[in-house]
Parts: sequence; structure tokens; C-alpha cells
Amino acid sequence: MERMDNVPMPTRPQFGGIVLCGGQSTRMGRPKLLLPFGDETMLIRVVRILQGVVTRIVVVAAVDQQLPDLPHGVRIARDEQEGMGPLQGIAAGLAALQSEVDATFVTACDTPLLKPAFIEFLIDKLEEYDVVVPREGEFYHPLAGVYRTRLVSKCRSLIDQQRLRPKFLIDESSSRVLEVSELRKVDPDLESLRNTNTEQEYKAALELAGLDR
Repeated sequence: MERMDNVPMPTRPQFGGIVLCGGQSTRMGRPKLLLPFGDETMLIRVVRILQGVVTRIVVVAAVDQQLPDLPHGVRIARDEQEGMGPLQGIAAGLAALQSEVDATFVTACDTPLLKPAFIEFLIDKLEEYDVVVPREGEFYHPLAGVYRTRLVSKCRSLIDQQRLRPKFLIDESSSRVLEVSELRKVDPDLESLRNTNTEQEYKAALELAGLDR
């Protein structure tokens, strides 16, 4: 029986959601977005969780990447260039949503334990900042953050300079950094930050969700 952590919350019409799918799943050896998770794929699960919090969602894929059918209203954006990493995906997602929302939560397609309360908590911390991002020690979690859509031009400028790490965007923006100790208030085990890059991590995520039987 699956745990009922992901209870839908009232949507936030002024905020969007971006799901990045353009990675090559090298360590997994097969497309992570298509991995079964209960009666849905991992990508569809992540989209569903986001739908409980925001009203505009875009899935960002590589140029020729094949995607499954997505829920009604969920749009697809493509990386403008290949092999440029997650900053390219963030830029494509922000560009797709900039005319509709002021800011958006960014996540990857391999975060099936993402909690709506976690997303809401980060959104509420945005206030006057351009970025809100979790940090664990010296490690930042840029694919679990909130970004103003007006950062599109800054993203593209960094890409043009070959400064491809999302940390450069964080450093050069008005950013609010949240230590993971703060996030434990809404996600005690920090499951929202768990990626499934390997078969072992995938099996562990299924077990935590109560779907391993």
C-alpha cells in the first residue's frame, strides 16, 4: 500500500513547475523517466505531484528525446543545444513559462518522493529573492529550487560564456540559501532531495514509497 504523503494542495497560479528530463541516465542504464513507479512512470508521478501545487508545468527534454504522453495542459520544451547540462534545461523551462508565471519550482524527473509541502515551503521563502535553493554542507541542490522566470537572459548569458554550473546562476542572482535543517520541518527525511540515479537508489525509492511488494 502506497503511503499517502503526496496529498494535493491548493494550486499556486502565480507559480509554475519545470521537470528536467534531458539527462542520459548513464548510471541507470535505461531512461529514468520511464521507470515504473506503482501504476505510473516516474516522470508522470513527478508531474502529478507538481500539479497539486502549481498550475503551469513544462517538461524539458533533450532535442530528440522521446517522451510518454503527458497529462493535459503539460507542455514540452526542448534544450536549445545538446550536452549543455541542467542550466540549459532551466533556461528552456524558464523561457517557456516567462509570459505566464513570475517564478517556478525546478525539479528532475527522477525525484519520485517529492513532497508538495516541500515545494510550498520553498515557494513561500522566495519573497523578494530571485532564487531559493537548498544547501547541504557545501553541496547545493539547484534542481530542487525556485527561480524567477526573468532569469532567462542571465541563464543564456552564462551558457554563452560556457559557465554551465547552476551554481554560477545562484552566485550571480539575488539568492536565498536554505540549509536542509530548515527543510526537515516539512520533509523530515529529506526525501524530496533523493534522486534515483542507480538501480539501487530506484529500489530504495520504491521501498520508501511502499511499492516494493
